[in-house]
This record gives sequence, C-alpha cells and structure tokens, in this order.
Amino acid sequence: MFDIFRKHTRIMMMVMFLLIIPSFVLLGIDGYSRMNESDVPVARVGRTDITQAQWDAAHRAEADRLRASMPNIDAKLLDSPEARYATLERLVHEQVMAQAAEQARLSTSDARLARFLQEDPMIASLRKADGKIDMERYRQLAASQGLTPEGFENNVRINLARQQVEAGVSATGLVSPVLADVALKSFFEKREVQVVNLLAKDYATEVKPTEADLEAFYQKNQSLFQAPEQAQVEYVVLDLDAVKKSIQIPEAELKSYYDQNAQRLSGVEERRASHILINAPKEAAEAERKKARLKADELLKTVRANPATFADIARKNSQDPGSAAKGGDLGFFARGAMVKPFEDAAFAMAKGAISDVVESDFGFHIIQLTDIKLPQKRSFDELRASIESDLKGQQAQRKYAETAEVFTNMVYEQSDSLKPVADKLKLEIKTVDKLLRQPLPGTTGVLANEKFLSALFAADTISSKRNTEAIETAANHLVAGRVVQHQPARTLPLAEVQSQVRAQVVTARAAELAKNDGAAKLALWQAGTAPASLPAVQVVSRDQALNLSAPVLLAALRVDPTKLPAWVGVDLGPQGYALVRVNRVVSLDATAEATLRQSRNQYAQWWTDAETQAYYALLKEKLKAEILVPNPVKKQQGVV
Repeated sequence: MFDIFRKHTRIMMMVMFLLIIPSFVLLGIDGYSRMNESDVPVARVGRTDITQAQWDAAHRAEADRLRASMPNIDAKLLDSPEARYATLERLVHEQVMAQAAEQARLSTSDARLARFLQEDPMIASLRKADGKIDMERYRQLAASQGLTPEGFENNVRINLARQQVEAGVSATGLVSPVLADVALKSFFEKREVQVVNLLAKDYATEVKPTEADLEAFYQKNQSLFQAPEQAQVEYVVLDLDAVKKSIQIPEAELKSYYDQNAQRLSGVEERRASHILINAPKEAAEAERKKARLKADELLKTVRANPATFADIARKNSQDPGSAAKGGDLGFFARGAMVKPFEDAAFAMAKGAISDVVESDFGFHIIQLTDIKLPQKRSFDELRASIESDLKGQQAQRKYAETAEVFTNMVYEQSDSLKPVADKLKLEIKTVDKLLRQPLPGTTGVLANEKFLSALFAADTISSKRNTEAIETAANHLVAGRVVQHQPARTLPLAEVQSQVRAQVVTARAAELAKNDGAAKLALWQAGTAPASLPAVQVVSRDQALNLSAPVLLAALRVDPTKLPAWVGVDLGPQGYALVRVNRVVSLDATAEATLRQSRNQYAQWWTDAETQAYYALLKEKLKAEILVPNPVKKQQGVV
C-alpha cells in the first residue's frame, strides 16, 4: 500500500491540496485554526472575547504576584474558584475601561507618563545615590512582568487612560452634610426594647403527627428528600512535587553546588546602623528642602567632630519617630530591607564610619554604621537537604513540560485506566467516594475545581467509564480522573427518611403554634392588657444588635418613633415568633456623636464608591459585557 504513495507522490499531493484548500477558502486561516482550538470564550465585552487561556494566564500571573509578596500564603486560597472568578472579573473590568477610554478618545501624554513614573514608589526605589534611575534594575523590573521597558511604559500609559474613565465620577463625589446626617443618624439611632421569644421548640411536645400526616408531607415535599447525583472516582495529579520524586541528584553534583554557593547558602550579611533623619518629602517645596538640607549639613559637621555624641544628637534632632528615642538605632538589617539610596550607603561603609548626607524620598539622612554581622559558613551536611531540594526543584521545572506531555498523551491514549500513567510516572492513584457535582463548602484542591468536576460528570465520561483529558487546575498542576461508579440523583424512600420527615413536620407545626400564640398575645397586649412580667430592657441600634436576630432588630427600629411605646410581632419562621415592646428612642451619647462626626467622611467615600460602581454597571450594560461562566459564590448559595 505504501508503495502506491511513494510511486505517485505528485498525484497524492494534488489530492491533499484539493482537500485542504476549500477549508481555508470557507473558513480562512484563522477560522481553520480555531476549529482545532479547545479554548472557548469565558467572558465578552462588546466584540472582544476573553478566552479561557487568557483567564488562566492572568490568574497564574496574579497567583505568582501574591506568592512573591506573601510567601506564607496558603496556595489553596489562590486556587479556589472564588479567587479565579475574581481574576476574571478584573479582566472584564480592565476591558470595559479600555473600550470606554478608546471610545472617549482618552490618552496619556508623555509628560503625564513621566510624572507618574517619577512619583511611583516602586520606580523611586530604583534610584541610585545621584538620583538617577538604575536602568539595569529598571529593565529587570520590566522583565519580571515579561515586558521590555517600552512595553512596561506602554502598559502604564494604557492603565492611566483607563483610570481617567472612572476618575470623573470618583473625583467629584459630593454628599450633602444634611443627607449624610439623615442616613448616619438612622444607622446610629438607639432604642430601648424588651423582647419576648416564643420558641417553636417549646411547642414541639404538643405536636403528635400521625403516619398519614408524615405520608402527606413526604408526598408534597419530595424535593426535600433527594439524594444528589454522586460518583466514586479515581484520579491522578501531576505537579512539581510529583516530578521531583522521580529525580535523583548525584552526590558529586550536590557537593559541587555546595562549593560554588556555600557562602550564599549560609546566610546574608547584615549591618547595624543608626541614623539622623531630617524630614523633607520629595513633594515638599524647594525652599523647605533646602532648609532641611542645611540643617542636615550642620548636624553632620557636629557628629563628625565628635562621633561619640551621635546617639544624643539623634535623640534631640532626628525626626524619625521609630528610632529617635533609641539614639537613631535601626538594629540589624539585610539588603532589601531599607530604601535606596540609604541601603547602598549603609552597605558601602566601614564599621564606625559616618556617611555624607544621604537624600531619600523621606528627607536627608546621616548614617553611622555601628556593626557588621557576617554569616557563619555552614557545613555540607547541614545544607545537604536544602541543596538537594533546590536542585530537584530546578530540574523539576525544566522537566515538567516533558512529563506533562507524557501525562497528557497517556491518559488519552490508554483511556480505560489510570494505572499505566501512574506506573510510568510514579504517581499515586487517589480515590474518593460520593463525590458530588457541586463541591461541598470548604472543599479545596482539584475536587473543588469546576473544570475537573464538569469533565468527570460529563455524560460520555460517566457512560464510558474512561479517563477525562488532562486538565490544568493551576500553574504546573495537571489532573485526570475517571468515574468508577455513578449514582444519579434520586428521591429517597419514605422508610429511609421517616425520622427526617417527622422532625420537619414537628418543626413546622410547632412554629405554627408559636405564631398563633404570639398573634393572640400581641392583640391582647396592643389592646392594653399588659403581660405579668417582661424581660430586662435592652438598648440596641444597627451597629449594636446585642443578641437580637436581624428580623427582630429591624422590626424594632422600623416602629414609628411618634407612637412609642408600641408592640410589634415578628414571625421568625421555623424558630417561632417574637413579641417586641419598643419603649423609647435613646438620645446619642458623646461617644456616639463623635463616631457620627467621624463617619461623615466615610459616608462620603461610600457614596462615591456607590456612584463609581453604578457608572461601571452602566458601562458594562452599554458595552454588552457579560461573564459566560457561573459565579461560584452564587452557585454555593443556590442562586441561578
């Protein structure tokens, strides 16, 4: 057969040409590519789609940023459906702002870009002692975000243009003091109440349901007695830890790495310094900065004339509240702990030396280096475990892509079992019984991943009992699973849930008895037939509910203050009924008045935030922005 292909190569090429060209004509090259693209839109703003790949990439970048800034953060939090959805909402917000800025023809001038970069603390930290930007570190900053310096500046320019869209609303939020006081006084208003609780559980002994009652309730409420769809599942996970387990590092390589890096691995050099700070923020007037510089120069002459007086002069003159009382002492610190150029000056000095005047964003410093702590070299045996872990981690990073390809191919090609891929890659096959399509609250990891659960509970996966495809649930994290047994949702028989049915019947009827008793008492007490005794008086408000439930508190605060004292009844549903006597409105004390005054600014900020959110909602509607995947929070709450 293959001889035919070899002998008639030109003819076969023409046939393939005729088969392929119509596809490109009908769909175009881009459309043809999309036919094979598994990625699908997860959100849409106007005519612009945000794809699953873009979402995944943005969330990986966000997770990496958070890990870098908070090394101790729980990785499971970053992988939660809520965290991923928040990233998607941010992408939609950015796209809405970008399109709104484009439609409004908003842009960022070179002058404004330069001013922003000059004022940015992150850029300010890159300045050298002479005040110029360290361009090498600037390029490294851009590269850490996968950008060139030009690309970084363009991103800043775009973000500034986006910010202008909402700035017109957020920068002009105005709230009338009268309006603020009306809302805030209602919030802080206190009322004196007495509450009589008629709890359903106290009426439960009066309820004696018959078998017929239970049967009738069961038939009417079968949706309450459903066993959810569930499955017995096995799955395997490929991550960096799994790859690391397959890596062996030769002893000679460990020792060679130790010889080359022993000093660095043993620790970092720390320095102890004291300083005198004369405050002069960079945004201060030029005359003020000159005055501060002159004072710093005078103090420098004094301490250099008599270095032993440095601590006393720091106590009397330094404007750093954290160190002045300690004679300017800053304790030991390593590189990266102090702002530049303060850090550069401290690490360039000899022990006991006093620096020239050093200018930073905070003002002018005079530094005295008081001690140097060099790390003690640690032995190979002490560092062996950490070296091995580091080298395995480095090799795992390089090997992961290759291993992931093997994993992806094997779970697809040998789809009737996970054992072949588990044996080849030394992975553990994990099992879980009674897995639900919707994860229970508190579930984390791959068993809470919406993408993985959707693949497991897909109709073909359930019917064929074959492996799912390899699914990326986080950066460097793949999972595949298969359904071993599946049980569809079903209504449980009455015999199996009879105790639950009885409990619900008793609860419902006891609550009804409490409500009827409460309504009768309310009518009598409103008519003037006062009860023999009442509970102790409580003074409550919206910010101090004490032990009152929300329905009781709201009912008490909604009573017309011109008709006090008054009685009001509150239906508490399955819990029973409450009778509330509202005696009087309590005048605000001095503390509450002070809190009220302080809250006016906060209220203005709430008002501005609300206006900004409303404007954003309007832009979303105008641009037809929509998220095409379910909100995990609403799903957990049962909101469709």
